[in-house]
Amino acid sequence: MMIGPRRLGLALAMLAATAVPAFGNMVELVNPNTGETIKYRPSFAKEVKPQRPQYKFFDPGTQSWVTYQASREEMRERHRMQFARAHVRFSSGEAAGTIVIDTASRYLYRVNGDGTAIRYGIGVGREGFTWAGVERVSNKREWPDWRPPAEMIDRQPDLPEYMPGGPQNPLGARALYLGSTLYRIHGTHQDETIGYAVSSGCIRMLNEDVVDLYNRTSVGTKVIVLGPGSDRSGLIAAISAF
Repeated sequence: MMIGPRRLGLALAMLAATAVPAFGNMVELVNPNTGETIKYRPSFAKEVKPQRPQYKFFDPGTQSWVTYQASREEMRERHRMQFARAHVRFSSGEAAGTIVIDTASRYLYRVNGDGTAIRYGIGVGREGFTWAGVERVSNKREWPDWRPPAEMIDRQPDLPEYMPGGPQNPLGARALYLGSTLYRIHGTHQDETIGYAVSSGCIRMLNEDVVDLYNRTSVGTKVIVLGPGSDRSGLIAAISAF
């Protein structure tokens, strides 16, 4: 839940919102302070430079093999599509509404109970802040306030002791609190962190995704968190049963 440098593209993402219909790659967000509606395209991994794959294809014009390397823009687009919200097959004995979080793959599944699930891309705890277990959603908040725990303030003395809810708040548009722990499933204005291990243990989602999950989730919902060393055989069977 660290607050990173803000860029213009991310500033738009901070104006997070209520329900957000998608228009292709664009998302509509509403500034809760002004009511202004903004369309923006979520940014992903702009500061990350993964190795670009190379491909070979045969060019009939030159009768030769040509090597093609993916552009940075293409790599960013692939990352965005990899973690985009999707309906997927999911055969599980878990009750409808159950949330299954696979920190290894950076996905959160909301079980629908009909052999499918809604899959969301997430950001997870960085090394030293990973965890696993079964919790229940103990509370829900729209535009939650943020009070960093004492341990976090010790690590980052420049953090405020309290920050009111709103577009500037690192907890984003919604938060689902997990049992009596300090962990939450919450939104973020740092879109580029989705798909990476960056948080202090909380599960980050795009604001438009956490709004969608929030509206589908009730207090008391079971949340299964698979962390390092967890048995993922049941999850693998659930997503590969068809």
